[in-house]
Amino acid sequence: MTFKNTLSCAQELDKNDPLRSYRNEFHFPKVNGKQVIYFTGNSLGLQPKRTKKYVDDVMTDWAELAVEGHFYAEKPWWDYHERLAKPLAKVVGALPEEVSVMNTLTVNLHLLMVSFYTPTAKRFKIICEEKAFPSDQYMLQSQARFHGFDPNNVIVEVKKREGEHAWRTEDFLDKINEVGDELALVLIGGVNYYNGQVLDMEAITKAGKSVGANVGWDLAHGVGNVELKLHDWGADFAAWCSYKYMNSGPGNASGIYVHEHYLNRKDIPRFEGWWGTKKDTRFLMKPEFEPMENADAWQISNAPILAVAPYLASLELFEEVGMPALIEKRDKISAYLEFILREIDADVDSSFEIITPKDRGCQLSVFLHGEGKALFNYLMENGVITDWREPNVIRLAPAPFYCSYEDMYRFGQILKQGILSK
Repeated sequence: MTFKNTLSCAQELDKNDPLRSYRNEFHFPKVNGKQVIYFTGNSLGLQPKRTKKYVDDVMTDWAELAVEGHFYAEKPWWDYHERLAKPLAKVVGALPEEVSVMNTLTVNLHLLMVSFYTPTAKRFKIICEEKAFPSDQYMLQSQARFHGFDPNNVIVEVKKREGEHAWRTEDFLDKINEVGDELALVLIGGVNYYNGQVLDMEAITKAGKSVGANVGWDLAHGVGNVELKLHDWGADFAAWCSYKYMNSGPGNASGIYVHEHYLNRKDIPRFEGWWGTKKDTRFLMKPEFEPMENADAWQISNAPILAVAPYLASLELFEEVGMPALIEKRDKISAYLEFILREIDADVDSSFEIITPKDRGCQLSVFLHGEGKALFNYLMENGVITDWREPNVIRLAPAPFYCSYEDMYRFGQILKQGILSK
């Protein structure tokens, strides 16, 4: 149907939305007694209602079984994390054996770099994007120093062109070829946190591998949001958090991917611990490490079950719906949001600039020219939960699991009122 900036159009879109019932699967905060319009699933996803049962089950098993819960709970704790591998592999485009769940995102990136950043006197440089998420910047700088290098000589940033808000794929490819045989690692955020751009991960991975470098991806904003084919692309490794589009709860467990080429190998450098050793001999307490034959070999300690349980609950939703259906709605609801923004921009004496390119997930980053943080505060006070980034950008992420088309219309009306009431 043709988009219109009307309540009836939004309600008709919702009526025809095959995922509309999943909105009822989530808890929504309230502001002034009304359910909020939630645009920050790119920061923390809403809580699925079924999460509580998964956590309560663990608490009950702990109360009733204590230590025996490791082996005799309905979902025994000692292999609890294994239940996540198959559904998670579908989300990231991997083989189940290439995926594991452990720790948190930056911790996992550090651990993976033990295996995939092994610099030499000649091949030591790392390519990343300009103004990567600060945690990635700190990680790369500290890794360079740990190996005895000056970060300024190691880290090569690919910049956006003057006056442009998005990267060009050819600039990544040119930089990879320019650094050439000095390049040890390409490690980039696959979906940029600030402008929402989805990079051409397939082309960049191919280019990095062609010059002999390892290629990894920080997929904090990609998993559960965009189509991923990590195995087919030939990426060496990846890691992501689970609390954004994956809705697993604040600061929750991270996921990792390691290409099957590196599995079941003892010769790869790796920090090792008890939970990475072979499952069938783990409790024999053998002095020698025998790596698991899958990505679990990178695990060090046993999984934090109370953190992993909400992740399993959320993955059940992804199993039911599937990424193709989520992506289809993502594209349509994001397009409607863009339409609403342009309609409001035409109605008021203001100027919005959407700095997110067409290669995107569900996030739209909007430059509010001529507006200040007072408009953001107005939105928040009136039940629009969004995100402010300096100097005057708001990030809007209409997560397809729980955002509605009526939300988009209502947001437009609140935004318009906020501008006109100045």
